[in-house]
Amino acid sequence: MAQLLALHGPNLDLLGRREPEHYGHDTLAAIDALLAEEAARAGHRLASFQSAAEHALIERIHAAAREGVAGIVFNPAGYTHTSVALRDALLAVAIPFVEVHLSNPQAREPFRQRSYFSDIAVGTVAGFGAESYRLGLLGLLAHLARAA
Repeated sequence: MAQLLALHGPNLDLLGRREPEHYGHDTLAAIDALLAEEAARAGHRLASFQSAAEHALIERIHAAAREGVAGIVFNPAGYTHTSVALRDALLAVAIPFVEVHLSNPQAREPFRQRSYFSDIAVGTVAGFGAESYRLGLLGLLAHLARAA
């Protein structure tokens, strides 16, 4: 049984009412419940953490390494396009992660088309709403099974 982490960046606590044309109507609580259920079905445990504070996300990544977290499903949200510090934290702990996005950044404004994470992620899933998280988790589980 592996310990997994769903990590959510800024403004994702507003899901369900924030720009539903881009992000859908699912709440973060519903997404976390779906992920926990999917992880449990595969025999794993999943914890979730959301923060708008970059330092809090970095500290949670550091804690994940100390806790032996096997993999992370990460939606960096707005930090996708700005955070070298989060990138460095993920590189430092070397925990495999999948980058997920509810919307498709490549189909949005030009500034959203640059990710500081895609090139170091196991994979990226974007554009499928809340289903992006589930698909990301399934991809992460497949990666961890291959690596075992």
